[in-house]
Amino acid sequence: MHQDLPISRVMQTGILQCTKDTPLSEAARRMTDRCCSSIVIMENHKAVGIWTEHDALSINFSTLSALNKPIATFMSQPVHTASGQMLLSEAALLLNTHKVRHLVVIDEASRPVGIISQTDIVMNQGLEPYLRLREVHAAMRRDPLLIEGSLSVADAAARMRTHQQDAAIIVDDHQLGIVTERDLVSFIANRSDDTPVIQLSSKPLLSVTESTPLINARDLLINHRIRHLVVRDSQEKIVGLLGFGDILSGAEYLYLADLREALTQRDQALARSRQHLQLAERVIDSSLEGIIITDADACIEFVNPAFTHLTGYTLEEVAGKKPSILGSGRQDADFYEQMWASLKVSGYWRGEVWNRRKSGELYLELLTITAIKDDSGVTQHYAGLFSDITHVRENEEQIRHLAYYDVLTRLPNRRLLEDRITLAIRHAHREAQQIAVIFIDLDHFKQVNDTLGHALGDELLLEVAARMTLRLREDDTLARLGGDEFIALLPDISGFTEASSAAQRLIDAVSAPYTLKGHSFRIGCSIGISLYPDDGDTPEVLIQHADAAMYRAKREGRNTYRLYQADVDRKLRDQLSMETALRNAVDTGDGLYMAYQPLVSRKTRQLVSAEALVRWTHPVRGNIGPDDFIPLAESSGLILPLGDRVMDLVLDDMHQWRASGKSLVPVAINLSSAQFWQPDFVQTIAQKLQHHAIAPSLITFELTESILLNRQAEGAAVLHELRALGCKIALDDFGTGYSSLSYLHNIPAHALKIDRSFIEVLHDETHNSQAIVAAIASLARELDLKVVAEGVETEQQWQQLGEYGIDIIQGYYIARPQPAGQFVELLGTLTHER
Repeated sequence: MHQDLPISRVMQTGILQCTKDTPLSEAARRMTDRCCSSIVIMENHKAVGIWTEHDALSINFSTLSALNKPIATFMSQPVHTASGQMLLSEAALLLNTHKVRHLVVIDEASRPVGIISQTDIVMNQGLEPYLRLREVHAAMRRDPLLIEGSLSVADAAARMRTHQQDAAIIVDDHQLGIVTERDLVSFIANRSDDTPVIQLSSKPLLSVTESTPLINARDLLINHRIRHLVVRDSQEKIVGLLGFGDILSGAEYLYLADLREALTQRDQALARSRQHLQLAERVIDSSLEGIIITDADACIEFVNPAFTHLTGYTLEEVAGKKPSILGSGRQDADFYEQMWASLKVSGYWRGEVWNRRKSGELYLELLTITAIKDDSGVTQHYAGLFSDITHVRENEEQIRHLAYYDVLTRLPNRRLLEDRITLAIRHAHREAQQIAVIFIDLDHFKQVNDTLGHALGDELLLEVAARMTLRLREDDTLARLGGDEFIALLPDISGFTEASSAAQRLIDAVSAPYTLKGHSFRIGCSIGISLYPDDGDTPEVLIQHADAAMYRAKREGRNTYRLYQADVDRKLRDQLSMETALRNAVDTGDGLYMAYQPLVSRKTRQLVSAEALVRWTHPVRGNIGPDDFIPLAESSGLILPLGDRVMDLVLDDMHQWRASGKSLVPVAINLSSAQFWQPDFVQTIAQKLQHHAIAPSLITFELTESILLNRQAEGAAVLHELRALGCKIALDDFGTGYSSLSYLHNIPAHALKIDRSFIEVLHDETHNSQAIVAAIASLARELDLKVVAEGVETEQQWQQLGEYGIDIIQGYYIARPQPAGQFVELLGTLTHER
C-alpha cells in the first residue's frame, strides 16, 4: 500500500447527498443512477447520516411499503469521518476498526469534501499486498453463500443478512449468477413487488482458480467493472468468492501484521534498551575508574562509587559543586583555560592532572573529559573519566632509574655513561679540551666470590664503588659495567699526567685492606686509560681502547695502569683476528692440510716412515708457519680440537693412499701435552683407528720429554696403553729438555729423535755437539732404541752421522715435507723398508 499517499488524492469529490426526508426508494434510485455505493444525509451543511449498499441488507423486502419511508429511518449514524491528509493505510485501518466501508472526508471546518470507500482503497493499492498475498486463495472467502434462483428477493436478502455476506451465488439450472448489495439497491429503486432472485442476479458469473495471481484477479474486476469473482478448484468446483472487500481485508491483515511486528520489535528494542541501561549502570557502578558527570555549567550531578573511593567525597558532598573542589593548586589558570578551550573546540580533552583527596593527599590522575551534546549540537553535560596513576608514575620513575643505573651500586650503567661521554665529547670539542676514559677491572675478584660467597662479593663491590667515588672529582662520573668492571669518565683534563694521577689514586683506594663480615683481605685492580681526542672520538671507541689498555695492564703484572697504545692494540687485534680464523679453520677443516716428511734408513736409504706435519693456509695471508699458529693454538685453547683434526686428516690421507693401491708406510704424529693428558685419549685413538680401518702399528706418536715432567709414572701408564694398542712411541727433541735417564727404563719408547739444534752445529767442534750425539746414540743402543737424526740438510752431515751409528735420517737432504698428493709420488721413488 502507498504509505505516503493521502486519501485526498483518491477520494470521490462529488458527494451524493440527500436530506433526512428523502424517500428510501428515491435515494436508492440516485445511487443507481450515479453508480454510487453510498449516499450522505446532510443537514445544515453537515453529514448527519449515511446509507450504503450494505445497509440495503437490513430492509424488509416483504413489506414493500417500507421502501417509501424517509431515508432517516434507515440511515447509519454517526458518520465516520477522516481528514484529507490521512494516509490510505490509516484509512484502511479505520474502516476495519469501525466495521464500515465508507469514510466521509471533511475539511478543517468539518464540512464534507469527499468520500472514500473500500473499493477506492483497493484500486489505489500498490503492488506490495499482491506480492505478499501472491495468489487468490490467500484472500478469498471460503464456503460462499449459495441460493436457489427461485427464492424471493426478500428471502435472499434475509439469507445474506443472516450469513453476513455482501453477495450470494445464485444457482440456476442453466448457469450461475450473483446477487450483490448493489443489486438490492437497484431493486429498491425500480421494483414495487417481490420477485424471484434469479431475475435480479447478474449473468454470466466470471470465475478464477485458486492459484490465479491476485493482481490478475484485481485487474479482472476492474476491467469488467464488477465486484466479485467465483473461485473454482482444479475440478471446477466452487470453493470461494473474491471481492474488493476481501482484497482489502487481506491487505488490512498484512498491515495489521506489519503493525504488530513493528510493535513487537519496538517492545523488544525497549526491553533491550532497559537491559543496556541496567548493564551500563552496573558497569558504571562497578568501574574501577572514577566517573563524574556535570551539567553545562560544570556543576556536579553524578559520581560513581569509584569516584568516592579515589577522592573520599560522596555524591551528597559534591552535588551542585564545581570539580575544582578537588583542585591541588599545582596547575595554574593557563592550564585550565587551555583545557576548556579544547573542550569548546573539539568537545574532548585528555591529560594528566594533580588533584587532592578529601584527606588532603595529593594524587596524579589521568583524566578524560567529553562534552555531551544534544541533536542541535548544544552541550548539555560534561562526562569525566579518571584513574589514579600516581603509582604508575612512581613505577615508571623506578624503571627509568633501573634503565640508567646499576641495581647494586646505584652507579650509572653503561647506557647513562655513554650518554655522558657523548656530552663530554661535545663540550671538549667546543672548548678544545681533553677527556679521559678509565677502565677499571678488579684483580682476583672471582677468587673472593668463590671462597667467601657472592653476598660478601656484593658488599666488596659496594665498598670499592664508595672508595673510588671519594677519589674522583665532583664532575667525574664513575659507572659500573657489570661484574667487577667499572669505568670512570674524567672530563676537562689537562693531559695524560692528570689521568695517570687519577688512575693511581684509584689503584691506591682499591688496594687498601678490606674487613668485611670478619674477613680481612686485599685485592688490586688493573686500569686502562684512553684519551679524547687522541685515542678516539666516540664513546664506543674510547671504551674499547681503555678496555684494551686494561688487558695489557693485567698481562704486564696487574694492580697497575696502562695508557692505550695503538701499535700494541693493533698487534692484539691482529692476534685476535688470527685466533678467530684459526678457530674457523679447526671447526670446518678449511685451509688445514697435512704435509709428510720422509724418514729413511741411513744404511739402505730406503723409506722407513714419515712424519705428519700440519699446515695452514690463511684465506687472506696465505701460508702461516707452524711456529706462528701452533703457539697461538696452545694459548687460545685450540690445541685440543686442532690435534683431533690432525688425527682425522692423517687417517683420511692413509685411507686414500690405500684406496689408490699404494703400500702404506708408518706415519708419526706429534702429540701436545693437552692431548696426551686427556682422560679418554687412548680410547679415542682406538676408535679413530677402527673407524678408518688403519692398523695401530702404522701409527707412531711423537712426544717431548717435557710432557712427562713431574708425572712420569702416570705418563708411563698412558704410553704402555698405547703400546698395548699396537702404536709406537718416539721421544722428540731428545736432549733439549729436562732429560732424566731414569725414566727411559719405564717408558715403552721405540726411538729417540735427536733435535736439529745438535745436527746444525755438528761440524763445529766448539759446541761439543759431536759428543752429545755420540752419547745419545750409545745410550739408545744400550736401551735397544732406534736413533733418528732430525734436520739433516747436507751430505757432510749425512757422512758424519755415520760415525755415530745413527739409524734413521730426516731432513731437507732427503726431502722437504710434501702434501699428501705429492707424497704419494715420492713413495714411488723411495723404496719402503719393510
